[in-house]
Amino acid sequence: MDLISSFSAYLQGETIFINVVCWGILAIGLIQNFTYAIQLPAAALELREHSQAEDTESAFQLLISDVVMPISMIVPAYNEESSIVANVRSLLSLHYSEIEIIIVNDGSKDNTLKVLIDTFQMLPVIRAYEPAVKHAKIRGLYSSPNYPRLLVVDKENVGSKADASNAGINLSRNPLFCVVDADSMLEEKALLSAVRPFMEDPQNMIAVGGTVRVLNGCKVKNGKIVEMKLPRNILALAQYLEYIRAFLVARLAWSRWGMLSIISGAFGIFRRDIALEVGGFSHNTVGEDYDLITKMHRHMLDNKRPYSMRYVPEPVCWTEVPESLEILGRQRKRWQRGAIEVFFKNIGMLLNPKYGKIGLVGATNNLIVDVIDPFLEVFGYVILPLAWMLGILNTEFAMAYILLFFMFGVFISVSSLILEEMELHRVPRGRDLALLTLVAVIENFGYRQLNNVWRAMGFWDFLRGKKHWGVMKRKGL
Repeated sequence: MDLISSFSAYLQGETIFINVVCWGILAIGLIQNFTYAIQLPAAALELREHSQAEDTESAFQLLISDVVMPISMIVPAYNEESSIVANVRSLLSLHYSEIEIIIVNDGSKDNTLKVLIDTFQMLPVIRAYEPAVKHAKIRGLYSSPNYPRLLVVDKENVGSKADASNAGINLSRNPLFCVVDADSMLEEKALLSAVRPFMEDPQNMIAVGGTVRVLNGCKVKNGKIVEMKLPRNILALAQYLEYIRAFLVARLAWSRWGMLSIISGAFGIFRRDIALEVGGFSHNTVGEDYDLITKMHRHMLDNKRPYSMRYVPEPVCWTEVPESLEILGRQRKRWQRGAIEVFFKNIGMLLNPKYGKIGLVGATNNLIVDVIDPFLEVFGYVILPLAWMLGILNTEFAMAYILLFFMFGVFISVSSLILEEMELHRVPRGRDLALLTLVAVIENFGYRQLNNVWRAMGFWDFLRGKKHWGVMKRKGL
């Protein structure tokens, strides 16, 4: 009798536990869906009010203006011989009057430095600079009389993109700097759009982010995109849609609410003086772009200084994305690890009234999305079917919830496509829109679940103390 009672009590305890987990999964899902639901109209309003898509006359006036703010383009490059020339040619062709381009060869083991020297006729030079932020030893500097705006920095590698970016910041001479990945390309007028918020609010604007789009499938010649096409690879197609959703909806909405928490490391512009005040990019995280923005928020709020950050959708940076599960998995695990590192480094901001809406709302959202959600969703893949088999979960309720979850995911993706096409007209052909709409449905059945598994693995990597980036192979521009 005691054995039966004990077994019954055990089953009752297990049932209570499974019920709690199921309701927790439901609650997190509802919170996230509610967030997406309010982000969409906020993004639409922000895009409608601040769109520069048709403002060509204003862009031309900026181009010829004497007061355009000088900017330094910083490109960390490690083993980028297949992409670096196209990247530099792209930067040299930018429509911007006051610009310097700093390529930081971060101890590449391939021919990145040699390709740069040979292609652009670079010669060794001496240039004085103040070591305001820490980085590894610089082995040499190179410039060319044929390309006076171009500087190549050769430095020792310590396994950190942040270290290479800091070297570029120290050597830069302009009040603004922009960090661009070496496997990326900026559109010709991208800087004109991205710098406008600084010119409109020079006292308070400290950081501006632009859009990152998928380059795979596009035709590139002499550092320029001559024909925009969708990727042929299904993984790249899913990422194409994912980038639209992440940038055009999420970041536009957070920007409108004054809680922009991340500016992509592939394309972001920053006030150099503020970046130096917070110590530049941190070495102890792989999420150095996320970390810099968080440090800027914290620094300005700690010192009670007014400031602004903006996301501007028109300036576009095109980047190559992974086309294999292995490389994509490494990337997503690293992104998740970086997000967790930054969250716990700044956990003192969570629900702290001192940091206003950044601490009360922004940090709480990061807690839900980056810390709780990955493990809970993956756990849900196991526990929900188990709860259904044990009769704990009502079949009709389970089916209705799953159907609603998938339908809402499709709705958000398709709405992002519609919003982009209405305002920015970035998809060139009708059949491409039809294909992306199909991908918006398909990605909910496998791709998103796989992403959550990778995110959970990234969290596990964080708990294990993993630090290195991992190899990221590319085809080249």
